[in-house]
Amino acid sequence: MITIRKYRVQDIVPAMEIWNEVVRDGIAFPQDEELTEQSADSFFNSQSYTGVAEENSTGELVGLYILHPNNVGRCGHICNTSYAVKSDKRGLHIGEQLVKDSLKVGAELGFHILQFNAVVATNSHALHLYERLGFTQLGRIPQGFRMKDGHYEDIIPHYILLK
Repeated sequence: MITIRKYRVQDIVPAMEIWNEVVRDGIAFPQDEELTEQSADSFFNSQSYTGVAEENSTGELVGLYILHPNNVGRCGHICNTSYAVKSDKRGLHIGEQLVKDSLKVGAELGFHILQFNAVVATNSHALHLYERLGFTQLGRIPQGFRMKDGHYEDIIPHYILLK
């Protein structure tokens, strides 16, 4: 069983390790620099919300998400999120639980829309999940994401109404 809760300072190391694993993979996040213990707490606390997935029986952090405005001012009602699941825990629907929690939290924080700017076209698991949850694709941006090996893949922006 998994509980998703708000990030706390005690979560710095495992949250940083999960985040950095995705950054190192180089196939999903736009960041190419890993967080350090010094930068991680600031990064996670600078978000509108950081949620962590904790395995109830062990207390192990197995995933997380960050939620923040996608833009400012007249577009400040649109939020954006990023999700990370520990590599040895993928395929257990933890990502789905994180997405569903972010939809609820985004609405609670007053956002009206959740938008993904850069879902990499080769990320078939994410694409199927977002389709199943009712997200709308906004088209396709050719070569919008530079993969770790240097080649480019298309990105597919998505959105869903929260209110």
